[in-house]
Amino acid sequence: MLNGERSIPRPLRWAMIGGGRLSQVGYKHRSGALRDNTAYRLVAGAFDIDAARGREFGVNLGVPAERCYDSYQQLLAQEANREDGVEVVTIATPNGTHYEITRAALNAGLHVICEKPLFFTTAEAREIKALAAEKGLIVGVTYGFSGHPLLMQMRVMIANGDIGEIRMVELQYTHGFNANESADKFEAQKWRVDPKIAGPSFVLGDISTHTFYISQLVMPDMKIASLLCDRQSFIPSRAPLEDNAMVLMHYENGAVGRMWASAVNAGAMDSQSIRVVGSLASLQWSDAAPGELRYEIQGRPNQILHHGMPYLDDSALAEERLGALHTEGLAESWANIYLKFAIAISASQRGDRQTLATLIYPDIDAGLEGVRWIENCVRSADNGATWVNYQ
Repeated sequence: MLNGERSIPRPLRWAMIGGGRLSQVGYKHRSGALRDNTAYRLVAGAFDIDAARGREFGVNLGVPAERCYDSYQQLLAQEANREDGVEVVTIATPNGTHYEITRAALNAGLHVICEKPLFFTTAEAREIKALAAEKGLIVGVTYGFSGHPLLMQMRVMIANGDIGEIRMVELQYTHGFNANESADKFEAQKWRVDPKIAGPSFVLGDISTHTFYISQLVMPDMKIASLLCDRQSFIPSRAPLEDNAMVLMHYENGAVGRMWASAVNAGAMDSQSIRVVGSLASLQWSDAAPGELRYEIQGRPNQILHHGMPYLDDSALAEERLGALHTEGLAESWANIYLKFAIAISASQRGDRQTLATLIYPDIDAGLEGVRWIENCVRSADNGATWVNYQ
């Protein structure tokens, strides 16, 4: 069980690029990183495209005014000249800036934690993967829901054969907050439906990548062979970007799957779920009830496994924070993945290859696979919703 004691020798000197006052995600990053004050210290930032607003915001967070920079370029240049300069940066900016900022940060010798989707193309992701390997640096991707402890329980049970051979996979991440065009007038949303900034997709990149990574986390040996994606722009002004998408999948082992991603599921709150159906039983988890894992064995009463209970696997209990009596949610999940980023960065700094080889967290490969997922979905949809081999 995690209780805030240090997991690395000292806190990492950390900066944020983006994530300012108008950001939808900045507070989630800070809550995750600073949940354990033994893992990170926020010492610098370029928080906003409006430099004055960003400086005021950073000072209100407790960052020294002289380390609240006008731009990420200024941050990287000036922090490099400090003996106590930053070691890791979080990139919480719109999608179209991720590649250039990540490349610049790596070339400056800094570890990177980046929002998803990581980049626009797999070619960019592969280039950054090679650069990070050359520099010996970590790139982590904030699939923020993936730190829920029961997902590790799900992974172990599937690996142990508790549900038998996987036959069907059901993935969903939908909400209704963009059901009307009026939602697009807000600054935090406007760029998400601009292809020049958001990239080749809206909901496929913005939300489905979360659930796709969760499926990879719990089923690491399941590989997609082919898929069919049908995407819609129910708000016409969002075209060519989709606000709804349906994806069918064929896996290499013969299993089938489907994903529904939508920002126009009117009336629905944030709703993400994964159900894996095997030959013997099924497992189902939802972020609406993150402390419960449904285990349904054919011919027997259904079971609900509860977080924090001693009957769970050690890997699930190791990521527990509040105990079975109390509800854990998204904040704890973000804290878990940020702690894993810190452990990976510290291990990289110390040359601890064993820790890096065994640590399970959303790394550069997870980010690359998210981009590959988007590319294949867009290719299928743009070819008239046809089946395509997964490339």
